[in-house]
Amino acid sequence: MATLTSQEIERQVSALSGWEVQEGLLTRTYTLPSFAHAVMFIGAVGQLAEAAGHHPDLRLFGYKNVTVELVTHSAGGLTARDFALAEQIQALPQKQPK
Repeated sequence: MATLTSQEIERQVSALSGWEVQEGLLTRTYTLPSFAHAVMFIGAVGQLAEAAGHHPDLRLFGYKNVTVELVTHSAGGLTARDFALAEQIQALPQKQPK
């Protein structure tokens, strides 16, 4: 799969809420209501990623914050696969923290 141009990346990022490109990675940090919610969120992201044959880096910190980092390693950069998975992750139902 071909990597996207910088113009394509900018267009795709602007269509996503809360996502940004940092150091060549499509990234977003989610703040969940609790540790249990964060762990369940990671599990849900894992299921989506496995179904897509794509494997993001996931980091849990501060007990309820989860950072998702996407890049297509085999292509050496961001591809349409990264943005498709980001859209699926973004569509996961979330309870807002209090």
